[in-house]
Amino acid sequence: MQTAVGKSRSPTQDKSCLARSVATVLGHERSLEAVTVPVLGANATLATLGKRATPELEALVRTAVLEGEAAGRAIGCGLLSGKNDCESCPQPLDEAAHGTMQVSRSPASATFSRVTCPTAPSFWRWQNLPLPHFEQRTLELPEDDSHLEEWRSQLAAAVACAVFGLAGYFATHHTTSLVFYLASFLAGAWFAAEETWERLQKRAVDVHFLMLAVAAGSASIGAWGEGAMLLFLFSLSGALEHYALGRTQREIRALFKAAPKTAIVLSPTGAETEMPVEQIVRGMRLAIKPDSQFPVDGTVVKGSTAADESNLSGESAPVSKQPGDTVLAGTMNLWGALQIEVTRSASQSALQRIIHLIREAQRSKAPSQRLTDRFGSGYTAVVLVLTVVMFFVWWRAYDLPALVSTPELNSAFYRAMTLLVVASPCALVLSIPSAILAAIAWAARRGILFRGGAAVEMLAEVNIVALDKTGTLTTGELSVESITSLPAGRESEIAGVAYSLANHSAHPLSRAISQHGRREHWHLQEPADFESISGQGVVAHLRGERCLMGRREFIASLASEDARAQLREWPADSASQIAQPEVWIATGEFVGKIQLRDEVRPQATELLVALRQAGLRTVLLTGDRQRNADAIQKLLPLDEVRAELHPDDKLRYIVKQNEAGQRVAMIGDGVNDAPSLAAAHVGVAMGARGSDAALEQADIVLMQDRLENFLAAFQLSQRARRIIQQNLFISLGTVIVLVGLALAGQIPLTLGVLGHEGSTVVVVLNSLRLLFKKSTSSLSTSSS
Repeated sequence: MQTAVGKSRSPTQDKSCLARSVATVLGHERSLEAVTVPVLGANATLATLGKRATPELEALVRTAVLEGEAAGRAIGCGLLSGKNDCESCPQPLDEAAHGTMQVSRSPASATFSRVTCPTAPSFWRWQNLPLPHFEQRTLELPEDDSHLEEWRSQLAAAVACAVFGLAGYFATHHTTSLVFYLASFLAGAWFAAEETWERLQKRAVDVHFLMLAVAAGSASIGAWGEGAMLLFLFSLSGALEHYALGRTQREIRALFKAAPKTAIVLSPTGAETEMPVEQIVRGMRLAIKPDSQFPVDGTVVKGSTAADESNLSGESAPVSKQPGDTVLAGTMNLWGALQIEVTRSASQSALQRIIHLIREAQRSKAPSQRLTDRFGSGYTAVVLVLTVVMFFVWWRAYDLPALVSTPELNSAFYRAMTLLVVASPCALVLSIPSAILAAIAWAARRGILFRGGAAVEMLAEVNIVALDKTGTLTTGELSVESITSLPAGRESEIAGVAYSLANHSAHPLSRAISQHGRREHWHLQEPADFESISGQGVVAHLRGERCLMGRREFIASLASEDARAQLREWPADSASQIAQPEVWIATGEFVGKIQLRDEVRPQATELLVALRQAGLRTVLLTGDRQRNADAIQKLLPLDEVRAELHPDDKLRYIVKQNEAGQRVAMIGDGVNDAPSLAAAHVGVAMGARGSDAALEQADIVLMQDRLENFLAAFQLSQRARRIIQQNLFISLGTVIVLVGLALAGQIPLTLGVLGHEGSTVVVVLNSLRLLFKKSTSSLSTSSS
């Protein structure tokens, strides 16, 4: 049997049972699709979507399973005790936690799988997961914001260091000069000493340790001025680094104004009750006052207004809201009094999903950053060893004074300190993360959410852009244009059947019918034996009668003989007509058709022209009929069109292009696009309203279905890559030149300090250019 289990809201909470523990990892590791946990001691298994699991992912899953089993057995977990479900748990999940994970139980194991599109399991890649005893590791918590203003105190310390250092330099009395220098050293070394102590407790050293060592060495040989200058420049560059990080965080934090803590719940009798937002569940009806924020995601059922959604989409123009329209948590109700029906709890709202995506992006490192991180620790150790070796070389081989310099010769220790300064990898370590974080912040303020540094780098590499049709190239805002039936006169019954079935489907056509049905108050029934057949339609029973809804071919293959006869009598569409989306309905007594209208996005033509000018090939991948796809190709400058594709057909196309060495960016919005998004070099999901499965697999999210923002994202990726390359050139070039001069003894400590710290400041400022850069795309600028 199957039971729905929800995601945990924190990567380290809710480990009181096996289901919660595994759900935590599924909720935070989007590459993970399923986990099978043994009950009889066999190896566990995990599944990813076509990609091999990383050692880090395997370690996280092992930890979750071991912790979950231990906690579950302690409370008598129903899955582990043989009761085969989660319903008899002594600590049952609340209602808000249901619906995002499936649990299937066999006599020997329990399988936890992500709720995603029906075709995804056929592309899962299963791997054994031995469960030995090992050092347990917890998932990483998002960083807090306590450090955002730390740059101010660091800047104050840097200024104090400079002031005391200058006072010591100009002081005429030796003791007075020494006192000022000591104060300068204390101010300049304070934050570096804190960082060094934290790292030493973890048995690690970094550039902070090297800078303190050089400053102490300078003081030991009487070079107080050089040491004070080093600490001033190092603390100044540290303040700039923290300013850049703080500016990035503030750019992101500005997206999310304080969300309401309570909501007004309406009872069936109309009575109003104030309730904490955390207790709001799907199906409740809320009253929303004018000039207040929407506390949760919902659908307008009464009233009209306009909403300010700029904090989610970057779009400043108010968005009209009528009955049937969707409203999003954290956005502002401008003037109307509304009643809304809750569609998601607060923890599952679009706002919370966006916050999670951004936090995930900040923790996720780009490939080049991971390379420099691995390089940085080893490089620091090499620098320390090289410095010690060169000290003895200069002292013994070149007969330089060991510690005290003379007017003619700098001592071996002085030269070693200079080498230690210029070889330190400060600028190199900052060159990539500073640019990546700035790019993520710039994009987030414009409605583009990168799910990590890897996506920022990888988007610049694509040469093919594959697009879905409905909801991507078209607006996806479908409207019901007409209802016809055969025999005639059964239109109201057609509407009722369609509304009842569409209300349980996530397909864009079904969503349009549901919204129209709510506005028009169509008759709603609860279907039984509901079954969705991917890419074809749905089958269910209403009041004991079998009903079908979907494509005409699907209806013709499964309908009764009477319904098939009626279909054959249906007049054929004109071959010259550009067909609009349509949904067919059949019961035992009649057949009908609901005609919908979907418009091509106004920016689509200009966007496709711009992508072609940028050297990208555009391909339409759609499940729609070939005639409709050909009509779209006549309207839009697409390089290639592939129609009548099932989800697995789209996936095969992506995989084939990958094997041919191409780099594909797949843009989609639906549940059925999830496998293609996962397989693409870069997956791009349309909007925070897109399906959960699409968002989970996407590397980039374009807020509010703003297709034109893809061009801005692509240009940003190219700019970020150029900035990273410039930073690496500056940092590596500076290190190579300065180290060469230091080894040759041709550079004094003062110039070495200026060159080293100067390159660090240049790298940080160069990365900050991304925050203040306007989009070079006239398309995205005109649409923003």
